[in-house]
Amino acid sequence: MPDLSLARKVLETEAAAVLALVARLDERFARAVVLVRDCKGRVIVTGMGKSGIICRKIAATLSSTGTPAFFLHPAEAIHGDLGVVQADDVVIAMSYSGETEELTRVLETVKRIGAPLIALTGDMTSTLARAANEAIDCRVSEEACPMNLVPTASTTAALAMGDALAMAVLVEKGFRPEDFANLHPGGKLGKRLMRVEQLMHAGEALPVVQLHTAMKDVIYEMSRKGLGMTSVVEKDGRLAGIITDGDLRRKWSAASVQDLTARDVMSVNPVTIPHDTMAVEALAMMEQRKITSIVVIDADHRVEGVVHLHDLWRTEMV
Repeated sequence: MPDLSLARKVLETEAAAVLALVARLDERFARAVVLVRDCKGRVIVTGMGKSGIICRKIAATLSSTGTPAFFLHPAEAIHGDLGVVQADDVVIAMSYSGETEELTRVLETVKRIGAPLIALTGDMTSTLARAANEAIDCRVSEEACPMNLVPTASTTAALAMGDALAMAVLVEKGFRPEDFANLHPGGKLGKRLMRVEQLMHAGEALPVVQLHTAMKDVIYEMSRKGLGMTSVVEKDGRLAGIITDGDLRRKWSAASVQDLTARDVMSVNPVTIPHDTMAVEALAMMEQRKITSIVVIDADHRVEGVVHLHDLWRTEMV
């Protein structure tokens, strides 16, 4: 078996590097947050080598949380791609030494264009730090590499600082779960943040009967819609109650059940939700109350649809 002591040392070193950043969150970091928050254009993130890889992730995190951002390769930038940088953009440049040649050659053009520059660097006296409007200190005491050469702790620290910046901007912008859902329509996260209006049975698929509907017609409606329940509405469409398979079983022993109407069998005050409720919230309510369906209503208590537990299962969010 390989010796795991080095692996443990790597994790400890990188964890310590990230924790050391906490004490360096100061006015410069706060001003950088404001620059990104107030950016009217795009946030352009740039760096070479392994720093560039971290920059791509930071740009992706910003974009996925409501701040338009993209990665600009410094080598490509100095061969024509600097044309994408505009005065209303914000540039985030990352270099641990702050002296990366390709990056420093970009600085003159960025400053001439007038785009604010934020530096993530390990040397606050470097060319990059001095050129920046705001420089954020990402230095580490040592790399996790046993030779202290391979960027490991330094890239981890820079990534963590980039995440801290993105999350602070997210809060400043008032970014909400529903905003995240709009930007992530695919994948597991998008499915968990779907609204019930995207899943509910509405229109012809909505099981609904009137208060005076005879039981044989109630049973037919429940069988035809296949949800094991039906909503019961007033003449104006407002929800009066629901009838479930359980309600039917409890009433079936009555000899005169066929003579009953929906009003006689329904349960009043059922669980309801508005159409913009997140699907994950609906699921939590179903699990807490041990029910399989919830009626969706509008502001006037009129029935808009029904969301069923099976609909949530089909999204693979459970």
